[in-house]
Amino acid sequence: MTRKFPGGRLVIASHNAGKVREIGELLAPFGAEVVSAGTLGLPEPEETGESFVANAELKARAAALASGLPSLADDSGLAVDALNGAPGIYSARWAGESKDFSQAMAKVHTAMGAEKDRRARFVCALSLAWPDGHCESFEGVVEGEIVWPARGGQGFGYDPIFLPRGGSLTFGEMEPAAKHEISHRAHAFRKLVAACFG
Repeated sequence: MTRKFPGGRLVIASHNAGKVREIGELLAPFGAEVVSAGTLGLPEPEETGESFVANAELKARAAALASGLPSLADDSGLAVDALNGAPGIYSARWAGESKDFSQAMAKVHTAMGAEKDRRARFVCALSLAWPDGHCESFEGVVEGEIVWPARGGQGFGYDPIFLPRGGSLTFGEMEPAAKHEISHRAHAFRKLVAACFG
């Protein structure tokens, strides 16, 4: 049976300020008192999973165990068809130690070369874990394509080169509220909320 979030403090198992802010905004209506793993000084576990869900569960369980609080982790990334799904679970690593996503976006562009197939998707796995090891996981996907040059200063990560299917603005050009309506994270969140916060 699906376990419900009891309310109160919830650790967001991330040191990425943009991601923590976005998750906090999405959870605001549900009475979760959000605190980041970075604020609590929790270490970042090594992401050794072979999938987005495996890595999200690994991070959520580590934060729940270290904090003694329910913890929510997100593992997400960009999967490009012409690159056989890369950067995929290594999306953050493509940005290097300095988390320079302009470098990561240029790397995607260079790797694609003159490739005509621009199809790509953002994938998000969300895992909610409790200190006893129980975990609930959900996945969301948004289809689109890669554009170059990068467009827009909103969002974070690969947002400026991702044009959602049927749209005219990249995630980097969209207002946060508009992106929240259709993003991979929003799709995963709807599933999470329906199961664990409803």
